[in-house]
Formats: sequence, structure tokens, C-alpha cells
Amino acid sequence: MSQVATVPAPTPAGRPQPPVRQQYLELKGNVHRKLLNRLNLEALSNVDRARAESEIRTLLTELLAEENTPLSLGERETLFAELIDDVFGLGPLEPLLRDPAVSDILVNTHKHVFVERGGTLHRVQTTFQDDRHLMRVIDRIVSAVGRRVDDSSPMVDARLPDGSRVNAIIPPLAVDGPLLSIRRFPAERLKADDLVTLRAMTKPMLDFLSHCVRARLNGIISGGTGAGKTTLLNVLSS
Repeated sequence: MSQVATVPAPTPAGRPQPPVRQQYLELKGNVHRKLLNRLNLEALSNVDRARAESEIRTLLTELLAEENTPLSLGERETLFAELIDDVFGLGPLEPLLRDPAVSDILVNTHKHVFVERGGTLHRVQTTFQDDRHLMRVIDRIVSAVGRRVDDSSPMVDARLPDGSRVNAIIPPLAVDGPLLSIRRFPAERLKADDLVTLRAMTKPMLDFLSHCVRARLNGIISGGTGAGKTTLLNVLSS
């Protein structure tokens, strides 16, 4: 039976229909588990990605045929893209990592994901299926740089291939579930004039700091995460 449909199948009278989003997540979870059982992930790392994706899409079509949840063409393509991101990348985080406007990604347990865009932090709809799903992504990140994270070493720092800084904390140190933060670096660095335009500092402040650098005076740049320490240091040293 085709899984492409324009109208969801009716539910029996008296039985409430689950929210569409919940239905989709349940379907995705079922197909994802079956997909992992059928794939040799280690072997995939040595196969051309385009060819592997083609084979995975064929397998996903077979797995969807075993499910009873109808999908529109758009939902089907979204599901395929998300599951392929899970196989080759960092799962639900991949669309956020492709967004150049995102400077920070904060995963506060598998249910809550926040991003920072333009200096503003807000929650997004992105979620993981469960703690195990989030842990698989964390393990993939840290193992790629020769690190490990487990009960005996529940906090780890790492980097993504693009240089983004990663910090992960897992139980028992994180009591409510795994936590993950990714600090990204902009493709284009801010210049001195940008700091003035963005009102991060006034022109006289910038001139004063520039004179201090040229006079070879000692100084300390300090602040919390995301305060702009690296940005200011890059500007003053350029």
C-alpha cells in the first residue's frame, strides 16, 4: 500500500487522534530503529556517500511500506532527509549547523534545543527521540577527535571539523539527561567598524584600546561565554 496520501486515514469514533507532530515523531522513531538494525554503520564510512544515500533511500522506502502512517510527498522527503542526517551527520542538529546565522546551539536534554541568532537566544522545535539518540550524536562527535565520554568521564570538550567548540556533559554529572553545547565561529569575522555599528563599543573606546595595543601595554580581555572575548581580541590584533 502506498505511503503517500493527501488525507490522513480516519480514526475510529470515540478515539482521539494523536497530534500530527506526535504521529510523525513516532513513525520516525520506528523507522530509525529499523534502519539502524539493517545498516552496517562502520562499513558506510568507507562507501561513496552519494551511492550510500541512494541505497539508504531504497531501504527507507521498504521500511515505510511496513508502517501504517500515511505521509504526503513533502513529509516523506523531510523524513528521508532527517534520517540520512542521522546516518551521516549529527542528526537533528544538521539543519542548524547548515544555518550560517546560528552562532550557538544548546541542547538541554533531548527535548529542549535552543539556538542563538543575532545575539538572541530562543528555543527551536528541534528535538531528539530520547536520551540514547542524543548520546549517539555526542559519541559521534567526541570519538571523531579521539575522546570519550562515559560514567567515569562525564564531561568532555571537543571540536567539529569546521572548528566549532563542543562541550558535552552526561549523567551522573548531568542529573536530567545529556547536555550538549556547540559554539560556532562566523564565516566572516567582525571588523572594528562593525563593533561600533553594532554599539558593542563607542568610537572613542575603540580608539583608546587601539592606542593601548600600539603602545604595547598589557591588558586582560575577560567575560562570560558569548560575551565577545575572541571577537574583540581578533579585532585588536588585526
